[in-house]
Amino acid sequence: MKIILDAMGGDHAPKAPVLGALNADKQYEIVLVGDSDAIWEILKEQGHTKLPDNISVVHTTEVVDMHDDPANVVRQKKGSSMMVALKMLADGDGDACISAGSTGALLSGATLIVKRVKGIRRAAMGPAMPNKAGGKTILLDCGANAECTPEFLLQFGLVGSLFAKNQLGVENPRVGLLNIGTEDTKGTPLQKEAHALLTDAHNKGLLNFIGNVEGRDALLGGVDVVVCDGFSGNVLLKSIEGTAMYMGSLMKHKIFKRNFWSKLGYLLCKPGVDAVMKLMDYREIGGTQFLGIKKPVIKAHGSSDELAFSNAIRQAADAARRDFTAELAEGLSKLEAAE
Repeated sequence: MKIILDAMGGDHAPKAPVLGALNADKQYEIVLVGDSDAIWEILKEQGHTKLPDNISVVHTTEVVDMHDDPANVVRQKKGSSMMVALKMLADGDGDACISAGSTGALLSGATLIVKRVKGIRRAAMGPAMPNKAGGKTILLDCGANAECTPEFLLQFGLVGSLFAKNQLGVENPRVGLLNIGTEDTKGTPLQKEAHALLTDAHNKGLLNFIGNVEGRDALLGGVDVVVCDGFSGNVLLKSIEGTAMYMGSLMKHKIFKRNFWSKLGYLLCKPGVDAVMKLMDYREIGGTQFLGIKKPVIKAHGSSDELAFSNAIRQAADAARRDFTAELAEGLSKLEAAE
């Protein structure tokens, strides 16, 4: 399994991507794409005088900046680490690609270079979040498409349902539409029209639509796929991340560090507390796959450290191994025929 890693993307590049590659499972062949001098400087800091057997380097001189226009970056920065990595994936020189760089640029590159699955109108980001029932809930879109049409949301529902079956092993995924209430009449025209389309798809047996769901339902385990536009999804995702970080800090400083006895109690509870915090830590997941692209493209968090990159490599390999492109194309064909 060959994983292509943009070594220059992210807040802590190139150190975090390189260390992540060094710490990843040695069964994966990893290609670091980026400034070879900068990459070698980090390798030498770690005591390496030659490349590990499972790691290779492809030299590039350009970097996609977070302020670059995503619409133009594919044409104007063909030689950047991100675009070269995507071109390698499209040409068959790897099984999956990872970058922590600009989300917009990565999506544009994935769409124009790697290409969408036939029938997909917009690729979407679908992170799998842990829920109260012990499973995971897929949220899509969570940031790739800030503005959506009802037809986009219909496709997100189908894509999420097929992804939940393939990647999470959910037999009949429950698909919900993110809204401000569960009643059919709630929401803007976008939600109302999407609700009608998803209901029709449900009646035709294309997916298991359970109606509107609220933001809190995403983590309570009553829904497997939450469909929304990228703006709302990103706000929900970042709110969940912030709440988890706040609760962790609250427990640590307001509960367990109050006095001697609370500190003693913390020692007894530490394994459980650590397990909960690990469950909510984005670094343990690795990144988010662009669903609807022909080959796995993983968007890692911009602030990813070496742990996050190591897990993103594992995640990318799993995505390539469980490729559901054929199932997705078949599902889209059925949806088109039904429409």
